[in-house]
Amino acid sequence: MPAPLRVRELTDEERTTLQRLARSRKEATRLVERARIVWYSSRGEIVDAIAERVGTCAHTVRRWITRFNASGLAGLEDSPRSGRPQTYSTDEVAEVVALSLTDPQMLDLPFASWTLDRLAAYLSDVKGISIKRSRIGEVLVDEGLRWRTQETWFGERVDPEFAEKRGASQRSTPRRRKTAP
Repeated sequence: MPAPLRVRELTDEERTTLQRLARSRKEATRLVERARIVWYSSRGEIVDAIAERVGTCAHTVRRWITRFNASGLAGLEDSPRSGRPQTYSTDEVAEVVALSLTDPQMLDLPFASWTLDRLAAYLSDVKGISIKRSRIGEVLVDEGLRWRTQETWFGERVDPEFAEKRGASQRSTPRRRKTAP
């Protein structure tokens, strides 16, 4: 019969960190669970008892004990995952957010408020960042920013020179010819 799986001898630093993590209410739940698994194993509990106590399966307990034995505290962290790399750097995302919070008239632009199309055009033409308008919207939502409807059909326009820029109004439909009675 093989020997039961146990955690290797802990250093004083590992012991202190594991105790702190196992009791933490502010750390990530998955990290706290992993620290508890290792902590219980260091106190002599067997895999099945730890699995029942933590509320997970024995396979998961074995995985985290094995990873801790191999890598120490770093083994409790998530491993990097595969997937598509980020398309836009954090500097580019920061530029999008900063630009959206800037008044367009401060940049000598002829409009009073940003739209997604205006942001995309400015970022592409001036900043050299080619980004789709849909992605700009996602970035702004992720940052907790929302669009306000500033120009409406009712009330005063945001742009005080709107009427001059627009020009004279034109009829949208041609006049009807009068018919004989």
